[in-house]
Amino acid sequence: ATHALRRRTPGGDVLADTPAGPPPALLAGLAFSTAGDTALLFDTREPAFLLGMAAFLGTQVSYTAGYVGLGALRGIRRRPGPALGCLAVWAAANAALAPTLERRLRLPVAGYSLALAVMGAAALGVGGKVGAGAVSFLASDLLIGVQAAGHVFPGQEVMIMAGYLFGQYLITTGWLELA
Repeated sequence: ATHALRRRTPGGDVLADTPAGPPPALLAGLAFSTAGDTALLFDTREPAFLLGMAAFLGTQVSYTAGYVGLGALRGIRRRPGPALGCLAVWAAANAALAPTLERRLRLPVAGYSLALAVMGAAALGVGGKVGAGAVSFLASDLLIGVQAAGHVFPGQEVMIMAGYLFGQYLITTGWLELA
């Protein structure tokens, strides 16, 4: 968010000081991500997990709306395969992981992950860094889902954070280049 706010125009002006400023949907998504990260930092029990997931739902909705403004729907119409693949991966992951989740988490996880998959599909419609960043974000969240389903392996936390941070970086820089 700081990078987006401090980005300079080709003339050297700070983008936030220009009439257009940084894209509001990007800033909203990053703000929701910060809220989600904060919720998960302080507690790992179910209420914090659900609060974090709700905040990240705001991220997915904000990003998806912003991607539509960047031409996601045109991109999906031209090349529907990647978006359909993203939704197919969502369906397969939920079918595989849902039975291993606590029953009360299944519906919230399915709803959040659908919003995440739609965001990923929209980002793939935009393409470039935005699409690559969304894939990294999706992979990171898939690892969280695997973890929530009780499947833990060495290095998983590092992979989750690396994928998430790299994804946010690519989304932000790619979006700013297109804005």
